[in-house]
Amino acid sequence: MIKSHSSKPLIKRALACCVMGIALNGASTAAAERPRVGLVLGGGGARGAAHIGVLEVLRENRIPVDCVAGTSMGGLVTGAVAAGLSPDEMLTAMGEADWRAMFDDNPPVEELNPRVKYRSRRFIPGAEMGMTKEGAQTLPAVVQGQKVKLFINRLVRSQYGGPLIEKMPIPVSIIATDLVTGDKVVFREGGLTHAMRATMSVPGLMAPVKDGDRLLVDGGLVDNVPIDEVRDRCKADVVIAVNVGSPLMKANDIGGIFAVAGQMINILTEQNVTRSLATLKSGDIYIKPDLDGITAAQFERYAETAKRGRAAAEAALPRLQALGVGEQQYRDWLARTTPVRGGLPVVDEVRIAGLKRVNPAYPGRYLKDYDGVPVDVDRVDKDMGLIFGDGEYDHVDFAMLSTRDRNILRVTPLEKEFGPDYLRFGFNLHAVSSGPSVFNLRAAYHKTLINSLGGEWLGGVQIGNEMGAFTEFYQPLDAERRFFLETKLSFVRSPLYIYQDNKRLAEYAIDQAAVEVMAGINVGLWGPVSVGWAERYRSAGLETGSPLFPAGSQRFGGFLARLDFDQFDRLYTPTRGWSAQGSYFHAVGGDYDKAELDLRAAESFGDYILHGRVRGAGSFTGALPFYDAVTLGGFLNLSGFARAQIIGESLAFGSVRGEKIVGKLPLGLRGDMRVGVALEAGKVNGRYTETSLDGWQNSLTAYVGGETPLGMVYLGYGYSSNGPGNYYLFIGTP
Repeated sequence: MIKSHSSKPLIKRALACCVMGIALNGASTAAAERPRVGLVLGGGGARGAAHIGVLEVLRENRIPVDCVAGTSMGGLVTGAVAAGLSPDEMLTAMGEADWRAMFDDNPPVEELNPRVKYRSRRFIPGAEMGMTKEGAQTLPAVVQGQKVKLFINRLVRSQYGGPLIEKMPIPVSIIATDLVTGDKVVFREGGLTHAMRATMSVPGLMAPVKDGDRLLVDGGLVDNVPIDEVRDRCKADVVIAVNVGSPLMKANDIGGIFAVAGQMINILTEQNVTRSLATLKSGDIYIKPDLDGITAAQFERYAETAKRGRAAAEAALPRLQALGVGEQQYRDWLARTTPVRGGLPVVDEVRIAGLKRVNPAYPGRYLKDYDGVPVDVDRVDKDMGLIFGDGEYDHVDFAMLSTRDRNILRVTPLEKEFGPDYLRFGFNLHAVSSGPSVFNLRAAYHKTLINSLGGEWLGGVQIGNEMGAFTEFYQPLDAERRFFLETKLSFVRSPLYIYQDNKRLAEYAIDQAAVEVMAGINVGLWGPVSVGWAERYRSAGLETGSPLFPAGSQRFGGFLARLDFDQFDRLYTPTRGWSAQGSYFHAVGGDYDKAELDLRAAESFGDYILHGRVRGAGSFTGALPFYDAVTLGGFLNLSGFARAQIIGESLAFGSVRGEKIVGKLPLGLRGDMRVGVALEAGKVNGRYTETSLDGWQNSLTAYVGGETPLGMVYLGYGYSSNGPGNYYLFIGTP
């Protein structure tokens, strides 16, 4: 017989097991009610802003996701999701970004160091070729992606510390392509911003990202809609796949090398998208926004693109809503998947890493006064741009590193792999209806970082209407390259046309040789001021026509002072800023001196730009001799007269120009297109030519032009009441 007291514990244990079983079964049932959801965000350039609209709908309907995978622009949005940004924050970031400027790596011209400005006026910016043991190396893409990387850093809040994919609160995968092997590269760990920048590297447009021995580009080449990745990443039961890819172009739309290259990329992308979509299951949800008329380059239409993504997601709501959860459960999910950030870290140390050839003090000149203050991302971005603007790096990046007791701002300037020796090129075509055209080609060998202080040598030749050669050596005297010594030797033979009563009567061949030894100081980013000694040689010989101009030769030397300040925001087509170029030469024993000053300013009012210029030249102690005379005439230099038509002992010149921006060049190319009108007035005293032109001369000029990768392009007409009037075509560098 069993006693009653022994049965009570058994009953209690049985009841407890039942209760536990019911609880567990309830929990599992609840879990089963919410399938694991994987979100796939495809690539498509600017069309990827549609993903933000989809995310808005998911948030409003409380649809949590368990993992996210993205490619290209979808990879950018994936990174933003991992960093905990809301759709509203993503839209704000898209709106604040200057996407056109983002695809021009360099900072505004006023923030470039003076040596870069000097070279950019003489040679085509970005047309350099690196000289290595393997031979000449060209740039791998139109842009290096410097500003794109800084935008990515800002987007995911890198100032709080370099985010790692494996430490993100939600599992994410970002897809790239190994350009060497063609293999798919999946980032499931490592630096988040590094992966985002890699997947954004459109081949030919943006430079590949180096990752160990790999060169990484846009993942859209191998897997533009990575459906299989989310199935594997979080064992997704349901996949929400968003496809924003560009359709193939029609035959009539394929014109030019860029269109052909774009079509080839689209073909590769569409092929892998077709394969990916074939893996969708009946329970998956496919969203393809109607993005007709929106191209991969139209980032400025981000708000409209996001609305179209939202519309497509709302059309899928009957199926999406089945994945929604309760308010509390969704709040819990948001809390788990949103990174927790405290206040901005205080910088205890600035550390420059990775330099092999450049003295760390050189980029370090921009990184002072950081210690002891919270990191300021605006300042950091600007200083990264200034360092990049030195022209010696493929890109410049930063990261916040935290140890037990110190916050370190680590700056990594990655030196150009194809340097430090370069070939540089320039050219110009100056065609004018009232006189001969001028065409010149310029090529130079540029050797940099000769020593630890940054010494450099530049030597080259020019062929065309103006034949010559030059060699220059520039030696900084301190690690920050503030003080310098400079020597120059040059020779050029150029034609000089003699005019009288608007008729070309003679042509002279002018030989000019010069030697300069100068010492100077760079006044911040304004430019250099230098003093020294110059030896000059001039020779004039009659080629054709009447001997109306003194022939012969003259050698003269003297003291030389020079300043070259440039604070314009653009190299050729400024919208704001100012510049001041001036020189003073005292000819020892030559009984004269020569002073020149050229002041310019610009200010913009929306799409309208106002320019002003004042120029003067002459001698304080005596008349300028013929071999060192000044000239007026030529495009925007008294345009109604031919180039250098008026020659004399001194001059005064002023002009006012108004321009309107009427269009922009395609994304990835610099500048904009403008129409302009100029009012000019000039006076030459002691004239050697056009001796009958007394007093002030006027000119009215109308033109259209723009800045291109080859330099400036202008087409215009100059009218003067006393001049011949001229049609102009100018292409290239000055």
